[in-house]
Amino acid sequence: MAVWIQAQQLQGDALHQMQSLYGQHFPIEVRHYLSQWIEGQLWDAIDLENPQEEFKAKRLLDSLIQELQNKAEHQVGEDGFLLKIKLGHYASQLRSTYDRCPLELVRCIKHILYTEQRLVREATNSNSPVGGMLDSMSQKYQQINQAFEELRLLTQDTENDLRKLQHNQEYFIIQYQESLRIQAQLSSLATLPPADRQLREPALLSKRATVEAWLTREANTLQKYRLDLAEKHQKTLQLLRKQQTIILDDELIQWKRRQQLAGNGGPPEGGLDILQSWCEKLAETIWQNRQQIRRAEHLRQQLPIPGPIEELLNELNSTITDIISALVTSTFIIEKQPPQVLKTQTKFAATVRLLVGGKLNVHMNPPQVKATIISEQQAKALLKNENTRNDSSGEILNNNCVMEYHQTTGTLSAHFRNMSLKRIKRSDRRGAESVTEEKFTILFESQFSVGGNELVFQVKTLSLPVVVIVHGSQDNNATATVLWDNAFAEPGRVPFLVPDKVLWPQLCDAINMKYKAEVQSNRGLSEENLVFLAQKAFSSSSNNPDDYRNMTMTWSQFNRESLPGRNFTFWQWFDGVMELTKKHLKPHWNDGAILGFVNKQQAQDMLMSKPNGTFLLRFSDSEIGGITIAWVAENPNKAGERMVWNLMPYTTKDFSIRSLADRISDLNHLLFLYPDRAKDEVFSKYYTPPLSKAVDGYVKPQIKQVVPEFTTANPDPASGNQTYMDQGASPAPVNHPHTYNIYQPMSDSMLDADGDFDLDDTMDVARHVEELLRRPVESQWGGQQS
Repeated sequence: MAVWIQAQQLQGDALHQMQSLYGQHFPIEVRHYLSQWIEGQLWDAIDLENPQEEFKAKRLLDSLIQELQNKAEHQVGEDGFLLKIKLGHYASQLRSTYDRCPLELVRCIKHILYTEQRLVREATNSNSPVGGMLDSMSQKYQQINQAFEELRLLTQDTENDLRKLQHNQEYFIIQYQESLRIQAQLSSLATLPPADRQLREPALLSKRATVEAWLTREANTLQKYRLDLAEKHQKTLQLLRKQQTIILDDELIQWKRRQQLAGNGGPPEGGLDILQSWCEKLAETIWQNRQQIRRAEHLRQQLPIPGPIEELLNELNSTITDIISALVTSTFIIEKQPPQVLKTQTKFAATVRLLVGGKLNVHMNPPQVKATIISEQQAKALLKNENTRNDSSGEILNNNCVMEYHQTTGTLSAHFRNMSLKRIKRSDRRGAESVTEEKFTILFESQFSVGGNELVFQVKTLSLPVVVIVHGSQDNNATATVLWDNAFAEPGRVPFLVPDKVLWPQLCDAINMKYKAEVQSNRGLSEENLVFLAQKAFSSSSNNPDDYRNMTMTWSQFNRESLPGRNFTFWQWFDGVMELTKKHLKPHWNDGAILGFVNKQQAQDMLMSKPNGTFLLRFSDSEIGGITIAWVAENPNKAGERMVWNLMPYTTKDFSIRSLADRISDLNHLLFLYPDRAKDEVFSKYYTPPLSKAVDGYVKPQIKQVVPEFTTANPDPASGNQTYMDQGASPAPVNHPHTYNIYQPMSDSMLDADGDFDLDDTMDVARHVEELLRRPVESQWGGQQS
């Protein structure tokens, strides 16, 4: 269905071209509702110029109409009723259109698929990995659907053979009864006079010999039929195992891996509809073959004939039971994972689903699912089939839920909506491991029967690893544990082992994925950004990306050991950058206004070649979740010399008072965003509109950013420069000598050792202004209001 999914995302002229492919000759609704089936057929295998291929085309037409009718039959509800009528009409319409010329249907669909693929390739760029992935997916889906068609034909063949065997066996039993009747007649001759016995006995003996000879031949034939049928079932089960391995061990495992990466911000794992349809086809085919094997066993019991068939049937029955058990237990999955950072006393949700529940009629007696939190050690014991019954590592409220069948979607699932972790029992920690490195998992388990209690299944599934916290301050360290686990877990691992060190490029992929997801931006981390991070992580000065490609980073370097000269780890610094950007800087990051990952020396080198007033924004090296403005200007202590100034970093606390754009607007000495973009061109769309005039004798307060060294006391209003305080409409002329001394004289204490401005001191001035402006106008101006 990959091509159709992509085709629905076409836009503009490409979308119109795609829509024009459909009409009465082939309705677009048929393409939509049978997309998976259509893309799974081998249309290219039919030679349109060869009339002898018409029978293949006719079979495809019949299958298409059958699929439409099946789809129509499964529609329910008011909307489903209308769709049922519509699809039934299309089935009749296609039958009347192509019944006499089925090759034209093949020609039509081949043209549609070719054009759609071309349009999708053009839209996604045929040279891009996406285009190649689509072709690969389509090919894979075709192979899977082709195997299902082969299984369907094999199952139909064994069904026909089984009916033939049953018919022959029933006739054999009739003849056997006839032989018993003849034998009874021969036995009764002993009571007759010799003359009568001699008259009737030869004919009966001849008839008995004929029947017994036929029975002997027919017994051998029946035995051969049984052996042939068993061999065919063996072939079917081999193909079933192969198909099930592809779907469960490849496709379903890949879906689970995508689900795990989605926890790190990767693309959504995608829906389960295609996987469910495959699993349901598997279940249906397995169940049909299981019933055939049971009927064959019944026929054997009804008419025992010495030979190897009994052992063969026992082996087949054991194999088919193993196959269906593997299918049922593997398709009990977690559709929506619980949060991987789980805070106690906080509500959370999860959804589990049985992909074959509807097909096996499990919903006729809806099972209950129970959720339990268990430790890493308990999870290991569980997978080793050790007795862990009633073991748990905590108490979850509202942890029982009944599975519900949703008829419109055909899904059987349990929605845990109001679970809450009441308490957690921690295990002894190893070495330097902290509580935010301890992993738990939510165990979901249930029990149900299929086939009228013929088979009873106990199913279990484990959630992705969960880190339990009791306070929000633990969140960032817990997130680091989850990120490392999601990114580097190996398929089929022992819970929950992860490598202690990984290659730097692997870690770059993980943190870039996380950054883009958290910031909700298509602008990820550039190669220059990643080099900056490598320099920070490895205390290196190299600017060459190749120098880091074979370097490894350990978990301790990532989030256990503090960076040199700092009191925080690499991850804590990076997480602070993400949080700040996500909450306050997202539009500026998306606009490319924030260089961000630049150190102080790099900023100085970049700015010194630019005109005065050029500035850039970079993330603070020294403070978690901080961003600073660096700009080039004259050195006030040395005429003719220029220097780079660095403002003390802004944090989330600062931006909750006044936004970055407004702060940049306040600073008139900032003129050009590096390299040469006018400040207002970049930031003006984010400026807060001017405040309205005074109402009821009050002036609304407004805070503005002030850097005293770069301001002029009492600037000329006519010049258009912004003042430190918007006074609004003053009720009376302001006498300058009478104004309050709002601005404190600048002192050297407002600069740090590197000439950086201390923002806290400047914000004290701003708060002074705000407090002043909140006073009633009358008291503020000493009763001068007229």
